[in-house]
Formats: sequence, structure tokens, C-alpha cells
Amino acid sequence: MTPAEMLAVAVREARTGLASGGVPVGAALFGPDGDLWGSGHNRRVQDGDPTTHGETAAFRAAGRRRSYRGTTMVTTLSPCWYCSGLIRQFNIPAVLIGESRTFTGGHDWLADHGVRVTVLDDPECVRMMTTFIAEHPDLWFEDIGE
Repeated sequence: MTPAEMLAVAVREARTGLASGGVPVGAALFGPDGDLWGSGHNRRVQDGDPTTHGETAAFRAAGRRRSYRGTTMVTTLSPCWYCSGLIRQFNIPAVLIGESRTFTGGHDWLADHGVRVTVLDDPECVRMMTTFIAEHPDLWFEDIGE
């Protein structure tokens, strides 16, 4: 599966989150063979749960696994410190990021600890977040803890 095809799964999740009144961050966890293990989107608003980020939702949807060797976490936005910790804790070796212009989380830290980080700077991801931040600044700043 190509990086663009993998990102498309996360973008669909982000759009779903936005359509249901939430923050448009989507993610997907792909197995070593490129098969989709799980996907999800930020549901902080919808569920009233501050821990349900796109990456955590995708990780939970993937279910319990013996190992995460060879997997790739794909996310529409640079992972926050919380999600970066999840990636590091479970030794997910690669992260594919749609964009980091609107928010830069812990992806440099992940790279410093051996995670292969690729930032695509995808125009659709940038547009989606830029529009959301302009239209919902209070919700955005709540989401990033400011």
C-alpha cells in the first residue's frame, strides 16, 4: 500500500470526525504487510473523553497484538505528546504524518528515538485543520491543552 493510500484511510476518518462535530484528526494502524489493523478519529467532543485521540482510537480498534514490529501509524496531524508516548511505548517503528504546519507534536522526539517519521505535508490535511482552527478556535485550543 502506498503512503497516499494509507493516508487516505486517516483522512476519511478525520472527515467522519468533523462531520460528527469533532476535531478532524484521523489515524490508522497498518500491519507489517500493509493490511489495515484499525482506524479511528478524534472523539474527544463526541464522547466527552479527553483520551480519545485519532491515534488512540486507531490503536484500540486494532485490538490486542503480541507485537507491533513492522507496523505503521498513519495520522492526519503530527501526534501530540500523549499519542507520541503511545507510539513509543508499543515500539511502533514508523509514523506517517499528513501535516505538521498547524501543530507540531512529538514527532521530532520520536525520530530521535529511532522511529521512522515521514511528514507528507498533504494539502488536504492542511486545509482541513486550517479551516477547523479558524472556525472553532476554542475547541482547538481545548484539544491541544491551551
